[in-house]
Amino acid sequence: MSLLYKPDWEQTKERYLAWWAGEAIGRCALGVTAPRDGAERLPPPPPAASPEQRWTDIEYLCALNDYTHATTFYGGEAFPTWDGGYAGQTCIASFLGCPVSLAMDTAWIDPILEDDGWDATSLRIDPENYWWKLHLAVLRRGAEEARGKSIPSVGAIGGGGDTLSALRGTQPLLLDVALDPERVLAAEQHLMEMWLDVHDTFYRILRDTAGGSTCWFNLWSPGRFYCAQNDFSYMISPAMFWRLFLPAIERQTQYLDHVVYHVDGIEAFRHVAALVDLPRLQALQILPGAGKPSPLHYLETLKQVQRAGKNLHITIPPEEVETALELLSARGLFIETHCESEAQARVLLANAEKWSHD
Repeated sequence: MSLLYKPDWEQTKERYLAWWAGEAIGRCALGVTAPRDGAERLPPPPPAASPEQRWTDIEYLCALNDYTHATTFYGGEAFPTWDGGYAGQTCIASFLGCPVSLAMDTAWIDPILEDDGWDATSLRIDPENYWWKLHLAVLRRGAEEARGKSIPSVGAIGGGGDTLSALRGTQPLLLDVALDPERVLAAEQHLMEMWLDVHDTFYRILRDTAGGSTCWFNLWSPGRFYCAQNDFSYMISPAMFWRLFLPAIERQTQYLDHVVYHVDGIEAFRHVAALVDLPRLQALQILPGAGKPSPLHYLETLKQVQRAGKNLHITIPPEEVETALELLSARGLFIETHCESEAQARVLLANAEKWSHD
């Protein structure tokens, strides 16, 4: 089945299947977007009048998705995803009752486990929670709106460490990992089982339209896919990460059919050695973080991932693609980039086939 905004979707799916399996596809996997030819003639929807409209008005979300997809060229492994946006209101912490303060481009989440005797294992999602009910409504509408046009996304629901950090507060949790590690470990295991139930609920709503699944991280899988992460790990040692957080992440990989791990920030690179040992983790994204040099500056970390036999995802500008393909094997490599024009994107796709080597 082709998609209105991605006519070559059938061929793209075949390349995804090969990429997940670590097979050669004739070039690196390349997700390249650009303004679609003629996009300037399409008027955008009126700007949201408030943060509440931006993140909670389903009709506005529908209009914004249609405009974005109609004005974007999706080349290679890039594809249009229907989503409600990820300010933070869709994370499990909000479903558990954390207060959410919306802004036009983000949100703030306040902790609820502030007492010394905190117990995350007693938490359950209230089916009447406002954010839970809203996200279910967004997903159901997205499954309808995306049919034949795009791939609906489960969104950004958080993950290992980060959910607990939102519930507890970052600074208190930093003390907890040092002073009360067993409570942290028990909380992580409980929250990950909850995460699996939440993802399964969302996946069942979207799988028929999606032909599988995607999430806030734009990769597609024919089964259950999510991008695992633990941004909290930026602030802790490899020993703490291995002992307290890696078991929950491994549990997540056992549930998912395909998973990439989002290594966010140079201080998180020290955890790559533990992550590549997870047998069901197929890929790692190496993301240096805002204000840091290109991922190619950290070549040893990139090669560490490839030497371990894992797929590698990097985001770089188009002018760095040739250099990346000189330095790295194209097998299992996924490059995400954005071009200034559709013509530039098409040329880049053609050149990637010449530059790639296995």
